[in-house]
Amino acid sequence: MAFDVVTNDASALSEEDLAEMAAMGGAFDAEQLTAAAEDWVLATTARSGSALHGYCFSTLERIGGTPCVLLGVLSVKRTSRRDTALRGLMREAFHRALMAFPDEDVVVGARFCNADGMVILKDLDDVTPTPGTRAVGEERAWGRRLAKRFGVDADYDAESFSVAKGSSGGFIDVEAAKPSEVDPARVALFDGVDASIGGVVIAYGWSMAEDLARLGAR
Repeated sequence: MAFDVVTNDASALSEEDLAEMAAMGGAFDAEQLTAAAEDWVLATTARSGSALHGYCFSTLERIGGTPCVLLGVLSVKRTSRRDTALRGLMREAFHRALMAFPDEDVVVGARFCNADGMVILKDLDDVTPTPGTRAVGEERAWGRRLAKRFGVDADYDAESFSVAKGSSGGFIDVEAAKPSEVDPARVALFDGVDASIGGVVIAYGWSMAEDLARLGAR
């Protein structure tokens, strides 16, 4: 059965909706999801029949005039269909970006608690940070902009693109079905990042306008 992926205003979610998300399992409880509904504009769900398999809270906005897709909270149920659910959520995010920013290059940014979640950036260009590559200039500036937007700039380290603590309220909560699917080089980006106290890595990539037209097509 194909996934039914739907986006609504986050402010329209009911207590029952949030309770269902919390009951799905994963990293976020009802209190954190209630905060997410207040902090983010869009709420996307992926369902198979009546069963919830994933959700994402996000915002489309401009930072310094540049179109951005900010993924605040995303979680996928740990089942054999997790990859399909995640692709559905990301395809919807790209579609929304295409509708909002046609013919423009777009930044996609998020917070990550492990290397598994960075799979969401696989279709993007100039992903930063990248293992073995030292970010400079404007690349670091984007890290700082995103840290400020996510409200974690006080604990942000521009050298490692990491936040030491305090980001437990929002990140990409994805666990790979097989450890072999995770790029070992990306795992090194999380050295010293303690997810149990809200440690995260802030990462982003670019979708060029021509790529976004493909990624967001229906």
